[in-house]
Amino acid sequence: MPDAPVSGSRSKMPKVALLMTRPQEGSLRFVAQLPAEILGQLEVIHAPLMQVTPLATAVDLTDYQGVIFTSANGVAAARSAPAALPAFCVGQRTTQAAEQAGWQARYCGASAAELIAHLSKARPAIPLLHLHGRHTRGDIAQQLTSAGLPCEGQVIYDQQLLSPSEQAKQRILAQDAVIAPLFSPRTARHFACLGLDQVNLSLIALSQAVAAELKGLNYKDLQVSRTPDASSMAVMVRDAAVRLTHLEGGNPAQ
Repeated sequence: MPDAPVSGSRSKMPKVALLMTRPQEGSLRFVAQLPAEILGQLEVIHAPLMQVTPLATAVDLTDYQGVIFTSANGVAAARSAPAALPAFCVGQRTTQAAEQAGWQARYCGASAAELIAHLSKARPAIPLLHLHGRHTRGDIAQQLTSAGLPCEGQVIYDQQLLSPSEQAKQRILAQDAVIAPLFSPRTARHFACLGLDQVNLSLIALSQAVAAELKGLNYKDLQVSRTPDASSMAVMVRDAAVRLTHLEGGNPAQ
């Protein structure tokens, strides 16, 4: 006589979500890095916490020998790209965006500190112009000027904070686990004030500076990316998803 099926012999698959807080284009680009078998086990919730708006500000490059970009947002907002002018960039994504926009893009490290160290050693032609958002960190122009490389800064886009809709909040609260990659200190600080702190949150911070803004939250787990770039963040999201959904294996994010 065949054995009767045992009710509840297999545990129910946990409900796990990936919470994307970047602007839509950046979120979609990040999610596309994850393996299909991982995405198939996740509910992706898009709840942008920031909106980037280019400013109607003219950029006059006449007296400058090079520009600095610390994000792809700056590249998009700059619009013009003189072929003869080098663009010193932070991050591979920013460098690729600058190259695609027609700049003579040069990768100068994964962080502002690495860019400053690189330019201080390379001693490029001066003066330089840092094209950045209204909210920025590190005062790159001042640090380079102090290092003997005259540099000015110009705001060319704004970063407005957003709050998730009530529907998005309810979807977040309904999950057994939520993986939330966070990419900037300002976004992390805003996220910490949303009242979403709970034990189902697995937070992944781009850097120690981002993680520092999250320490007061009630969360299940907080990890810091091994390197401050989207590829490393994608690998950590993949690993968290494997752990939380009880999957085994999984191909590395490309």
